[in-house]
Amino acid sequence: MATALTRGVVRRSAARWSYRFGSPLRKSQRIAGYLFIAPTFVLFLAFVLWPILYTAYLSLTSWGGFGAPRFVNFDNYSRMLHDPIARRALLVTLALTGVTTALLTFLGLVTAVLVNVIWPKVGVVVRTILFIPGIVSFVVSAVLWKLIYDPNIGTLNRVLGAIGLEGLQHPWLADHKTVLPALVVVSVWGGIGFTMLIYFAGLQGIDPNLYEAAAMDGANTVQQFRYITVPSLRVVTGLIVSLGLLNGFKAFDVIFVMTGGGPNHASEVLGTYLYSLAFGSTSGSIPQLGYASAFSVVTMVLCTLAVLAQLWLTRRTDR
Repeated sequence: MATALTRGVVRRSAARWSYRFGSPLRKSQRIAGYLFIAPTFVLFLAFVLWPILYTAYLSLTSWGGFGAPRFVNFDNYSRMLHDPIARRALLVTLALTGVTTALLTFLGLVTAVLVNVIWPKVGVVVRTILFIPGIVSFVVSAVLWKLIYDPNIGTLNRVLGAIGLEGLQHPWLADHKTVLPALVVVSVWGGIGFTMLIYFAGLQGIDPNLYEAAAMDGANTVQQFRYITVPSLRVVTGLIVSLGLLNGFKAFDVIFVMTGGGPNHASEVLGTYLYSLAFGSTSGSIPQLGYASAFSVVTMVLCTLAVLAQLWLTRRTDR
């Protein structure tokens, strides 16, 4: 009996080790899996990981695009701290990102609730109208809004003049006081449809019995929104905030087309300043690819922090 018991233990141990290290069939399956992901992994190495590593290396050098890069250690980052335009670009980036993300989160949630509860009969029409700006190219949107804000032929000033508000007519993109609010309007216009749809999808996952129970307990609409809707959408809100931060930190195309970072660097962000450094200004200055790469690294770090914040919020919500 002891021998049989010993044999049983040996068989179980062998089966456990066989399962752990894989039978010949499992090994062939793993090899096939590795072969399937190999093309994607090679493309990732060639077009994602290697550019990131090379950009990090260039950020430690002084290079104008010709000849061999000259290693300067962390001088580019030190220069960034003492560069007034760089500080301005960072502050503008953070300000635009924060304001735009907050507005998109709030307006997207409110709009989704209105479409889902108050306007269900016209919900499809409203969702379609709001989502149309999101499928338009950013460059096309920037050109259209640049024409709208034009002080001479722009639609906005013409409408203000037509309704007797000539005093409010303004060179919106040429004034450092109004250029940032004008850009925020464009960003919210282009992103509210997508944000609303994400919130709308999240609302479909909330149990209707929660609202019925709250109504029976005497909770009004505002209280139901505060204590049921908002807490139930914490994961969705974390996702939207993360996406808003990512889009804000890497903002470039709309601002470059509409203002080019002007007037007098009032709308300069990390992306536009990076571009001017890397490819030279219109006056023909020498490209500073090493210094521009340092801005790329900073932008990547900010985007990484946004993703980590979203993961932290998600894990905290799941607890």
